[in-house]
Amino acid sequence: MREAEHEVDEEILPFAPEHRGLPFADGAAGALLDVEGRVIGWTPAAEELFSLRADQVRGRRLRDLLKDPDAAGPPPERRTGAWSGEGVVRTAAGGELKVEFQVLPLTDVGTSAGAAAGPARYFVLAAPARIAARWRQDQAFTRELFLQDRLGLAVFDEELRLVRTNTHLLPYTGLPPDLRDRRLGDFLQAKDAAAVEQRLREVLRTGLPLVRVEETVRTLEDPRGGAVMAVSAFRLQSPDGQVFGVTALFTDITEMRRAGERLAVLHRATASVGGSLSVAGTAEELAAALVPALADLAVVEIAEAVFTGEEATPAPDGTLTLRRTAVAGRTSVEAPLESLVPAGPDDGAMPADPLTSLTVPLSARGSVLGRVAVHREAGEPPYEAADLDLLQEVAGHAALALDNARRYTREHRASVALQRSLLPPSQSETVAVTTAGAYLPADTGTGVGGDWFDVIPLSSARVALVAGDVVGHGLAATATMGRLRTAVRTLADLDLEPDELLEHLDDLVSQLRVETDEPEQPDDAAEHTRPRPDPIGATCLYAIYDPVSRRCSVASAGHPPPAVATQDGTVTFVPVNPGPPLGVSGLPFEVAEVDVAPESIVALYTDGLIESRDRDLDEGMAELSRSLSRPGVFDTSLRELGLEIVSARPAHHLTDDITLLLARTHVVPSEDQVVWPVAADPAAVADVREAAARQLRVWDLTDLAFTTELVLSELVTNAIRYTGGPVEVRLIRAGSLICEVSDPSATQPRMRRALLTDEGGRGLYLVAQLTTRWGCRYTRQGKTIWAEQEFPDGEVVLP
Repeated sequence: MREAEHEVDEEILPFAPEHRGLPFADGAAGALLDVEGRVIGWTPAAEELFSLRADQVRGRRLRDLLKDPDAAGPPPERRTGAWSGEGVVRTAAGGELKVEFQVLPLTDVGTSAGAAAGPARYFVLAAPARIAARWRQDQAFTRELFLQDRLGLAVFDEELRLVRTNTHLLPYTGLPPDLRDRRLGDFLQAKDAAAVEQRLREVLRTGLPLVRVEETVRTLEDPRGGAVMAVSAFRLQSPDGQVFGVTALFTDITEMRRAGERLAVLHRATASVGGSLSVAGTAEELAAALVPALADLAVVEIAEAVFTGEEATPAPDGTLTLRRTAVAGRTSVEAPLESLVPAGPDDGAMPADPLTSLTVPLSARGSVLGRVAVHREAGEPPYEAADLDLLQEVAGHAALALDNARRYTREHRASVALQRSLLPPSQSETVAVTTAGAYLPADTGTGVGGDWFDVIPLSSARVALVAGDVVGHGLAATATMGRLRTAVRTLADLDLEPDELLEHLDDLVSQLRVETDEPEQPDDAAEHTRPRPDPIGATCLYAIYDPVSRRCSVASAGHPPPAVATQDGTVTFVPVNPGPPLGVSGLPFEVAEVDVAPESIVALYTDGLIESRDRDLDEGMAELSRSLSRPGVFDTSLRELGLEIVSARPAHHLTDDITLLLARTHVVPSEDQVVWPVAADPAAVADVREAAARQLRVWDLTDLAFTTELVLSELVTNAIRYTGGPVEVRLIRAGSLICEVSDPSATQPRMRRALLTDEGGRGLYLVAQLTTRWGCRYTRQGKTIWAEQEFPDGEVVLP
């Protein structure tokens, strides 16, 4: 056995100097020796360690139990101090065990002062070396745990009073110098102390450990932001199961939490900002992403030029005029901001004084587009350098999104301008209707759509009202819209019925679809790499309103029906059976006819007005009906009414373009029209001329009598000669003088140039020369040839 004396240098047994003795721990073996080293007392733990009963070792020298007794050196009576060491003992079972020991000299209390000093007995503690090493590790762990400065350690008794803490229990100001026998509520805010104590009581009650539960703690002296602590705890109890306290570990994770929150802000801002190609929408997304994680108030200001898609150019003095675009958070926070901001780059340096406000520019591609400012209320923790870094990172991403929105705005405005140039004037006035159109393009990344409307004057004071919607968005849809609008106007000039016109338009769209489906030429590299256009598809509604008969004929190719609002507050939708969209099936279309009361409002629209992600078709039509039936509608101009209906849908929330055409219907009074049946007899032509002359005198249009008689003579004569009757003549005074001759024949008259030797063939040529315009339209009963003459100067144009 080797040993070392703690107080003197004289060696009795060899020993390892790093051993410092054994604790009086549970499981340590004990032996009481007399002055000569014989065993006079033997603990049960010693019996277990040496495998020898007390009666087997009593009176024997303890050194004789060693494997090598000769190595023990001088007897213990020559020692006066305590010493420790290690050795190998032999057990009764014949085994060997390495142990560590500590020898404690014992002196009788009754020894007189004059007696010779010296121990009367020795008490020896021994334990297996592996167990002793573990005890020392436990001691070192506990000692170092209370000495380290990165972890707050506290031992509480069963009443949750502090028994022992290290000097860094909470890395926060406002802690008393001595925490022994104190409760958490003595130095923490009541709410925070109660939250932690509730966790600790649960550990005391159940014995289940607490692992890194996050709690915010604030002291009474400094209650502003507090510290975020990860609290872990385990119950303390004796070997017999008696609970006598709980140990809690407090880890300061404030910076980790803040770093996580900053990362979350950055992630949220990156995910949300840029989802809209609207400048205002991007600014709103940026402000919302910063509140409340980084600010109580966030303000985004954008340069005026950005809203029109232009470059933000500084003024000569280097400043840039900004528009406050988005505000999020508590408006009670004071945020004094100037309307001008320096247009140069910002160095991003953190001010030396703590601030509750931060402002950084929104710069992209070398240009300042605006700025973003964040603010915290008084009493909140001031901003740190990491907050400035975060704001600059978010602002950089947002600035790129804003610049993309600016570029898109520029291209979008060009596309909208192109589309508007393809549309008719927003307001028009004819004998039949007064119209006002409104167009609101959706603020989407795919560009404007192919919505359109049109107002086409027809023969005999009639008018065609058109609304259409090309599938898709972008320049391709706009170009297709232009082609279809031109086709509709060309077909309308033929005076076709609504269903027949849609059939011809359907054929045209089918041909366009074939063109887009043609395979690309493999030997043309440019054509091979060019993106293929989307398949052509469109819906269209074509309506003809006749102010004379006051009837409206409607046909639809997959388009929603028009609404008709009357002055009594009633709103109905024309019961038209919509056919398939254009270019789909080639099936015939149906016509619905309705009588329209004078001064009614007819509304044609595209599905963007009545349908969206947040409401279905029926809800949209009901909303349109409410808008057209509200009080005062007929006292409002059509332009104002249209803008009111369209503006109720914000552009950056739309998924499709909105087109609305409002038409206020007029009628031709009965006194401004006259109809005569004509017998199939050439002699009746003279009667027609006389009746026409009399009517023109009634209308005070005698200046047009000669040409009118000549025109009617030619048209009636041709009708009688080539069709055999019956023939009908109608004169209409509606903006111009309209002459109509109807017969049951479906033969199209053809104007030709007669030779000098020809006796006939000059009738239609003369009609064309004498009138403003003329034409022929087919009806269900045959055909009608019509001709218009302008009123003489000074005559009233409208009835």
